[in-house]
Amino acid sequence: MEKHITAVAALHIGMGILLLLIGSFLFILLAAIGFVSHDEDALLVLGTIGTILGMFFFLLSVPGIIGGIGLLKRREWARILILIVSAFQLFNIPFGTALGVYSIWALVQDETVKLFTSAYLKS
Repeated sequence: MEKHITAVAALHIGMGILLLLIGSFLFILLAAIGFVSHDEDALLVLGTIGTILGMFFFLLSVPGIIGGIGLLKRREWARILILIVSAFQLFNIPFGTALGVYSIWALVQDETVKLFTSAYLKS
């Protein structure tokens, strides 16, 4: 199960980084379109929408990145966090669904729970 936990952590960190890149790209794209239009109203509206979308993707990505790093360090709180993130990922068809199902499967196995419980007791 060690390999599955490491894979789940890496996939959640990767998905979080991808969401950060998407949010940054949307922010830059919308702000640039507003700037190029030379219209103050367009700049205001597109800049606001870009900022909102960028913040939305940032907020979606942070728990997965933090949880993935915690999983690599075998922290029990990270297992719970990634289970919660995975439940929400189920609605992100098709890649999030696959990631969510795989993560939930890997993190609820008895061997995994014992691994995280023993790691918690050692620290």
